[in-house]
Amino acid sequence: MLINHLFLGFIGLTSGLAVSAGTFALIVSLKIVPRLIGKGKSAKHILILENTIIIGGILGCIATVFPDLMIPLGSPLLISYGLFAGIQVGCLVMALAEIMNVFPIMFRRFHLKTGLSWVITSMAAGKVIGGLWYFYRQIGQ
Repeated sequence: MLINHLFLGFIGLTSGLAVSAGTFALIVSLKIVPRLIGKGKSAKHILILENTIIIGGILGCIATVFPDLMIPLGSPLLISYGLFAGIQVGCLVMALAEIMNVFPIMFRRFHLKTGLSWVITSMAAGKVIGGLWYFYRQIGQ
């Protein structure tokens, strides 16, 4: 019985390491962090940003592994977590779309030359409205 638990623990640990390494490799290969640092003009705070990313990854793993863990900070923590998780997912999706040249192809096919910022902002607003509708209607339950 102890051997089975040790084996399952080893498999879980190595699988988690592989998934997290893949996730961080994707973030690094898409150059999300350097792009955010460049856009935000926050190069002087690079160590804080790197440590924040690492701590966020660790806390995300803890929250995933222990879903019954109660954190007594209530709604403010939930709101800030939702905001930052949405920002992270949005940055990842936009970086992927940029790498795959989705926007130049889409703009060329629709013959768009002006108003590109409005199109991207509308896409983001649609995503936000869709997410709010999803949670308001409790569609996932």
